[in-house]
Amino acid sequence: MDEPRHRQISKVLLGEIAGGVYGPGDRLPSESKLCKKFGVSRPTVARALRELQEQGLLDRRMGSGSYVRASRPAGTSPGLRQLGLLMPALGRMEIFEVICGELAGLARVHGFGVLWGGHARPPEHPHMTIREAEALTDLFIEKAVSGVFFAPFEHTADQNRANHRIVEKLRHAGIPLVLVDRDLEPFPFRSPHDLVGIDNFAGGYVLAAHLLKLGARRLTVLTRPLSASTVQARMAGARAAILAHGSPPEDPFVREGDPTDPAFVGEVLAGRRVDAVICMNDLTAAEFMQTLARIKIRVPERVRVVGFDDVRYATLLPVQLTTIQQPCREIAVAAVQAMRERIADPSLPPRGITITPRLIIRESCGAYLR
Repeated sequence: MDEPRHRQISKVLLGEIAGGVYGPGDRLPSESKLCKKFGVSRPTVARALRELQEQGLLDRRMGSGSYVRASRPAGTSPGLRQLGLLMPALGRMEIFEVICGELAGLARVHGFGVLWGGHARPPEHPHMTIREAEALTDLFIEKAVSGVFFAPFEHTADQNRANHRIVEKLRHAGIPLVLVDRDLEPFPFRSPHDLVGIDNFAGGYVLAAHLLKLGARRLTVLTRPLSASTVQARMAGARAAILAHGSPPEDPFVREGDPTDPAFVGEVLAGRRVDAVICMNDLTAAEFMQTLARIKIRVPERVRVVGFDDVRYATLLPVQLTTIQQPCREIAVAAVQAMRERIADPSLPPRGITITPRLIIRESCGAYLR
């Protein structure tokens, strides 16, 4: 899905600021020059600059122009201001690649260095075990980083105890923590830490309501074992939409298993006329649809399928995937702002910041069936 033009411009300018093209105190080109550079109207450029201003990156001075804000406190060494990225799913989930890239760029603009797995650059092989994550936590503590962004483990044995051990180490060391995408506790409970992510309950509700509107009546949810609290919230939202529609959910409503296993996939559909499957992320949806193709079940003619994330390959599947878009940039902007506020005032109460989900309609839901 193409981004709005003003968003594309703000990302280009952010990259130039992060890359040092414009340093603290530098004046950006005038709005007329930016209009010419990007081939857009003045209101579009003004909106892009306003977005950067709202993120605390620019000072816009009437009659003078837009200037890069000097965010680093005077006398502070850049080397002493580092943020750690602890993202175990980085190598498996595309959305974390995007979120981490945005986090790194925004952090640099605000005067922070970034450690990806203990290094200044993203690792080539980012798959992370619990042991590696705990060792990395110790390294962050040793380096006295200013804060850590952490997306807790899922789909891993002993994940709950490991997640709590990591967070407890950071707490004892006095290092600010912002959870990204998911909480430590099962939905609807909340841990006493800042959390930034999409409104997963609303996303699940929107998906189910959309399928019901299209005429689907027997909906089921497909997920993998040991999923994160985000998945539980999406399930609850989907169930609430079905109940609001006046229909009881399928029994069983949730199916846990391997979407690449033809026997499991056949079992999900066998004996019941399930006409729509809500997959808890796009990877699960893609593998489920590939398995359906192998066993000669057509999407969306026989069964409608939707996902969650809107990753790049959602439009590259033989049947393009209807899904909920993860607003990765907005998540990163909110997470960096939350981290800066947490560093400035550790006494702030824990906050949950949720970004509004957006439904992306494509072929797999059956919206375009004749």
